[in-house]
Amino acid sequence: MTGMRPVTTRVAPLHWDGQLSLLDQRRLPWVEHWVTVRDAAHAARLIQALVVRGAPAIGIAAAYALAQQACQGNDLPALRRAARRLAAARPTAVNLRWAVERVMTAIEAAAPGHRAAVAEREARALHAEDAAACLRIGTLGAALFAGTAVTLLTHCNTGALATGGIGTALGIVRTLHAQGRLQRVFACEARPVLQGARLTVWECLQDGLPVTLLPDHAAASLLAAGGIDGVVLGADRIAADGSVANKLGTYPLAVLAARHGVPFVSAAPVSTFDLACPTGGSIPIEQRDGEEVRRLGRHRVVDRAVPVYNPSFDVAPAGLVTAIVCERGVVQPVDEARVRSVVA
Repeated sequence: MTGMRPVTTRVAPLHWDGQLSLLDQRRLPWVEHWVTVRDAAHAARLIQALVVRGAPAIGIAAAYALAQQACQGNDLPALRRAARRLAAARPTAVNLRWAVERVMTAIEAAAPGHRAAVAEREARALHAEDAAACLRIGTLGAALFAGTAVTLLTHCNTGALATGGIGTALGIVRTLHAQGRLQRVFACEARPVLQGARLTVWECLQDGLPVTLLPDHAAASLLAAGGIDGVVLGADRIAADGSVANKLGTYPLAVLAARHGVPFVSAAPVSTFDLACPTGGSIPIEQRDGEEVRRLGRHRVVDRAVPVYNPSFDVAPAGLVTAIVCERGVVQPVDEARVRSVVA
């Protein structure tokens, strides 16, 4: 678009200078604290603890962590064990396993004395590719929405904190803003860990994006009232049929969007697609510690003996998804044939 400002962000979830550092997202928005990663096992624990989160970002973090482990020693069996531990840190986000396998494949093919350099080069390439993918996703996704005053609803965090660049769904928001076409983005709080309230709102404020926070359950009345041009979300895994696994609360938003005739768009890099997973029902769903629900911050809400059902993700079936945007194109209509034609 003529006169469009560059699409940039001041936000980054990690830093690499031969050692990996992670911005502790558990402490945002109040404290910007960086954690120095000691080794791959430490990185796996930090990923599990949500110090870094977001499917592309945890893949990039794990890639650098494996490269760091290779710098500490090039013993192949030890590196294989480190890779397995990293890949298993969170089961739903397929990007994590994909990134670890990619770096490990490069390590396996390298001579012992070159394993560290090859691993670092692969991790840096993966990071750069994700940044480029985010820009492409932003451009393709913004083109799905016509008009000069677009209002979107998003859920959880899909921005720079979750990726290697400007974000996926929030990258679409940033692109519309750079084009001068963003009226407002509404961000659901995303209970129980509040990634929307704590992280998406913080990102928007960092980059001057017009943002309004709403309780998760207020999305229904907001969509019913009209004025929302689209729901844009990320994905942690996309099955071959186009079903989208994403942060808990995605499925009800998909139902609501369909009920009120609002486009429901998922944005994710190609690494998020799992063509070996035939349907949404085949996607493993991570179950989180019940203390995330029993507590509100540091305050206990219910007794620790109360059972809790706390899945981290749910699945929007393909029939409720208007389009999926990745760096290779737009999957629309959303079905297996179109998924494979765009991704494979």
